[in-house]
Amino acid sequence: MDSNLIRLSAPFTLKHTVLNKSRKSHSLPSFPNFPASRNSQRLISFRLGTGSSRNDAAFDDAAFEAERLRLDAKAREAMAEASKRETSSTSENEDDPKAWKWVIRKRIWDLMEARNIAQNPRPVHHRIPNFVGAATAAQKLGGLEEFRVAKCVKVNPDSPQKQVRFLTLSGGRQLLTPQPRLRTGFFSVVESHMLPTPSTINEACTSVGVAKYGRPIGLDEKIKVDLIIIGSVAVDPTTGARLGKGEGFAELEYGMLRYMGAIDDSTLVVTSVHDCQLVDDIPVEKLLIHDVPVDIICTPTQLIYTSTSIPKPQGIYWDKLSPEKLGQIRVLRELKSRIERETGEKLPCGPSEKLPPTARRKP
Repeated sequence: MDSNLIRLSAPFTLKHTVLNKSRKSHSLPSFPNFPASRNSQRLISFRLGTGSSRNDAAFDDAAFEAERLRLDAKAREAMAEASKRETSSTSENEDDPKAWKWVIRKRIWDLMEARNIAQNPRPVHHRIPNFVGAATAAQKLGGLEEFRVAKCVKVNPDSPQKQVRFLTLSGGRQLLTPQPRLRTGFFSVVESHMLPTPSTINEACTSVGVAKYGRPIGLDEKIKVDLIIIGSVAVDPTTGARLGKGEGFAELEYGMLRYMGAIDDSTLVVTSVHDCQLVDDIPVEKLLIHDVPVDIICTPTQLIYTSTSIPKPQGIYWDKLSPEKLGQIRVLRELKSRIERETGEKLPCGPSEKLPPTARRKP
């Protein structure tokens, strides 16, 4: 998915401080026509997607939820079409970098439905699947020392991680959660002291509650995220390789947090899944450069430290970001325009979602 004299596939990393040039494992290239010395000193400030105050009394819960469900259904239809299109090209192009992911996803979704491991919302196809034992997996996650010492936890908004959001808030931690599919903004911050009564904590763990009680933040927010929780469709416990539902929002969210300086390579990524979602056939060599690996897996029966060696993304990879995806997310369009104004250079654009991307993570 992802600053400065460049290789087109390199991430554009925005910092509020001078870029650290000492890192070897993930050195960040710079933009063409800018001397390296200038780029290493360049500071690009931005204020995008900042929240405004909202009158909670006027918040229409039912209307918000109805619109969320309508847009979710529309997104699942689009994913189903993408899956059919990309897997049908396999016979013509066996090296398609997306088709194999859909094969694994469908196998897991079908298995969870067939074994009745799935929970509502159902069917689980084209979702981060809610699973039987999700609360138990969340309790195991909540027992992690890494979770206990965290002050700010980023948690995805999907159903199987609702209990993780509850544990985050009830434990006095700051909950950072994305607005659904980044459609209406960026991230929202929720803390227990922001809630009108303790009894509203369960509501605050839902998308409606986050919209109602949360404080929207922008890319200029000064925040440090101590732990990232993401949902998964399938994950390899031996490598930490992970597959989401196919939209790429976890990767976009991760890339934007890198831009903000809120996370770095040492920030642990944790996922909670059912044991049946553990797989051994995700080919690491076929992962794309923006795919986010996981450090810890929590299931209802076990905790797994993957010791992953897969590099974590360094930002937004603009040459992998399709025009369709960019068109859906206002904060990304604003960020792209701001970067282009600041640098005087036009950022690359990825291929249409109707065409397979060509970039691969190098082994």
